[in-house]
Amino acid sequence: MTQASGIELELFRHLLVSIAEEMGVVLRKTSYSANIKERRDYSCAVYDARGEAVAMGDHMPVHLGAMPLSVRAAMDAFDLQPGDVALVNDPFRGGTHLPDITAVAPVFTRGRRPAFYIANRAHHADVGGMSPGSMPLAREIFQEGIRIPPVLIRRRGKIDRALFDLLLANVRTPVEREGDLMAQLAAIHRGETRLRELVAKQGEARVVRNMREIQDYSARMMQAAIRKLPDGAYRFEDFLDNDGITAEPVRIRVAVTIAKGRAVVDFTGSAPQVQGSVNANFAVTLAATMYVFRCLIEDDVPFTAGILRPIRVIAPEGSVVNALPPAAMAAGNVETSQRITDVLLGALANAAPDRIPAASSGTMNNLSFGGRGFAYYETIAGGMGASAHADGSSAIHTHMTNSWNTPIEAFEHQFPLRIAGYRVRRGSGGAGAHRGGDGIVREFEFLVPAEVTLLSDRRERGPWGLAGGGSGKPGRNTLVRSGRPQKLPAKTRFEARTGDVLRIETPGGGGWGKPR
Repeated sequence: MTQASGIELELFRHLLVSIAEEMGVVLRKTSYSANIKERRDYSCAVYDARGEAVAMGDHMPVHLGAMPLSVRAAMDAFDLQPGDVALVNDPFRGGTHLPDITAVAPVFTRGRRPAFYIANRAHHADVGGMSPGSMPLAREIFQEGIRIPPVLIRRRGKIDRALFDLLLANVRTPVEREGDLMAQLAAIHRGETRLRELVAKQGEARVVRNMREIQDYSARMMQAAIRKLPDGAYRFEDFLDNDGITAEPVRIRVAVTIAKGRAVVDFTGSAPQVQGSVNANFAVTLAATMYVFRCLIEDDVPFTAGILRPIRVIAPEGSVVNALPPAAMAAGNVETSQRITDVLLGALANAAPDRIPAASSGTMNNLSFGGRGFAYYETIAGGMGASAHADGSSAIHTHMTNSWNTPIEAFEHQFPLRIAGYRVRRGSGGAGAHRGGDGIVREFEFLVPAEVTLLSDRRERGPWGLAGGGSGKPGRNTLVRSGRPQKLPAKTRFEARTGDVLRIETPGGGGWGKPR
């Protein structure tokens, strides 16, 4: 079989990525919730016949690196047939946390076995559980919402209505959930159509060959990037403020060993899994590792399964980076993934000090709330860490999140709240030769009573600087009731009253270099 030319390889790379991107457009345009339509909290990807990633949209890193394990879970659970679509959100079967529901489908051409797979993952604003928004201060996963092992929501092209009704009976906003699930199915249909069109035009053998060679190219580029690092063992540790149940900080520790173009990433020494919901599963840890090492490659390289070939990840079972049932998992995907990223960057800063930025805000500042007939979830941006080359950007989502904000107009139209303030948190970035980016101040005025949950971090320790740069300011949560401010913990639940204002001040990024 002949090898594809560089030009052909680049053309196929963009053809495959365009399928994932178009799936994302369909999902966004046909969804009901602000979380998907406005915040774009979703991801889409294309996989080969082995279930290995060949193309990903420019979506959420924490989704994309973890989603192949959901594809594998669906492949293991079913002999998927034409027209089948599997759903899964179980963190112990390839999911991340329960609000992230993944749809997986085979794509057949002319054989009896799937030629390809496609998948999308969307964060649903509510999947049941003990609090609206399904991001509670839980102690076990059963409190967090409905847990879906791999199930067939569509069999041979026909939706399983009884299963659909079972899922909708366990959420607070069934109409919105049905709309978002149907949007995921619409995106699957578009991906199937485009892949078949590509095969019809180019031939299956040519498509498969280019998929394999794109993965091989990613692997070669990743290995070349690792070879540029000096051989050695590089260590770093950092902490989450707490797990939301106790006040104890939660350690994340890593040792990165570089040798002969390969890397071993060992999280031994990280805290055991905890009572609260900051536990991450192996899929989340793998996603964060894949993201950080992909950032080492200076060129625009395809984000495929090949990225991980030169990397071995060790995450001890029963630890906070590879938790076991029945651990609560809601914040592992959003908060612990950010701290895993921080410790990996901190370790690699010892190997490549001029290439690694200071710590960014290090939290997704998760806010969820709900009341009669509504439920909402959003993440709030912060400051980016500075680097040897530039100041950090302000008011931006960083690292494992790539979501947008919900525009004020859309937010106030859909929910009984008012955005009382939304501005850059000036001076929150760390000092340095290059300053860290500033965080955000976002204020929510409740027009009706609501149940509110906050899952945030970096409220005790600000994001660290590098090369003598200062730390960013820690974040701060405040409830203003009857004109009187009350400090709120990083992770908390409370009943908002009409007229209450919740003020969330997000951390700034760390500075780089000694201030001039």
